[in-house]
Amino acid sequence: MKTNAFPYAFFSGKVVPIEKASVSIMTNALQYGTGIFGGIRGYYNKNGSFLSIFRLSDHYRRFLNSINIIGVSIDFSHRELVDLTINLAKKNKPLTDAYFRPFAYASSLNLSPNLNSDSKFAFGLYMIPLGEYLPVDKGLSVMVSSWRRISDNAIPARAKVTGAYINSALARKEANDRGFDEAIFLTDDGHVSEGSAENLFIIRDGILTTPPKTDDILEGITRRTVLQLAKDNHIPVEERKIDRTELYIADEAFFSGTGVQVSWISKIDGRKIGHGKKGKVSSLLQDLFFKIVRGDEPKYSKWCTKLKM
Repeated sequence: MKTNAFPYAFFSGKVVPIEKASVSIMTNALQYGTGIFGGIRGYYNKNGSFLSIFRLSDHYRRFLNSINIIGVSIDFSHRELVDLTINLAKKNKPLTDAYFRPFAYASSLNLSPNLNSDSKFAFGLYMIPLGEYLPVDKGLSVMVSSWRRISDNAIPARAKVTGAYINSALARKEANDRGFDEAIFLTDDGHVSEGSAENLFIIRDGILTTPPKTDDILEGITRRTVLQLAKDNHIPVEERKIDRTELYIADEAFFSGTGVQVSWISKIDGRKIGHGKKGKVSSLLQDLFFKIVRGDEPKYSKWCTKLKM
């Protein structure tokens, strides 16, 4: 099995070579998507020779919240998850930007989508090198998807449930098949929700606006970061419902997320956003974000776990 992953993973309660971290073809989570996952970035700072893991503690709080939402448990506490992630990073010694993928999953071989038979999930963690998930500088061309965002009353949007991401995959495939970089979901009632795997912001008349948590969005760690940075820089912020047509008359727009980071949008459904160039607010927030995550902004050092490599 060839993989671009770093050589070691945490699997079955211990650190093992990545080749040893495998499950049975009969695993329940493989059949039914009965799992919870997270995504955490570590940024390699060449000047200081350290890895800056961004908001590690916050990611695991959300991870454990997701597990609680679906009514299962794992054998690890928040502190233990943080510590084993740090230990795995030290074992793998990345000298490049890295992505951590923690996941909890129904490990039984039961042929039934029944969480009661797997109330305690197994846990695994691996690392891969990761640069840009989507381009951060060229301006993204996106479309409003014909697929609707799954309602929180159907599959919890606040939980990163593995099976729910077929919704994302369908929207992303549709967008890519039509020549777009990414998709935007609407809710069942027709309001803007989020991208296929990222939160969405628009700027109109100097106000930074994003859909509320109640519009079937993932409560993004990067979203929370952007909102805080906006407030710290005296940028007016609104969390409210957004109509589809508001997207077309926005002055600026961008996605936020662990994968996408902060990536600006130049077109939506073929319509130019603003002047079709990265705007003032997007530039300010993007520049500050990348300075922070690489550990170069002392004011926000509490968000970064720095590991000497």
